[in-house]
Amino acid sequence: MKFLVMIYNDDSLLDTLPPGQFDTMMNGCFKHADELRAEGHLLDSMQLEPPAQTKTVRVRNSRTTVVDGPYAEAREYLGGFNLIEAKDIDEAVRIAQSFPWAATGCIEVRPVKDIDAERQRVGA
Repeated sequence: MKFLVMIYNDDSLLDTLPPGQFDTMMNGCFKHADELRAEGHLLDSMQLEPPAQTKTVRVRNSRTTVVDGPYAEAREYLGGFNLIEAKDIDEAVRIAQSFPWAATGCIEVRPVKDIDAERQRVGA
């Protein structure tokens, strides 16, 4: 089963880290990702640029609006994600707990829908 592990950052907590701690955490995160990939759990991972570089797009009544910056004002923002393989949500949560970013934000674990089954269901 696939799970999306979304890493939410809180700059107010990241800014309180001692000098060099962020880089140490990042280095450990990459090493851990390599281990998870070797175990067959980590399928893909990406970091996202800061929310200030975001554009939010909406189409309503055939009218498109594009707004600079994130749509929601929030202390925590999506900083990256990992696509993992786990036998169930409990194993996915155990994997997510091992990421250091849980201490400076939060980690959301969400099951990924089987897009091929959905495609078939709607006849596409």
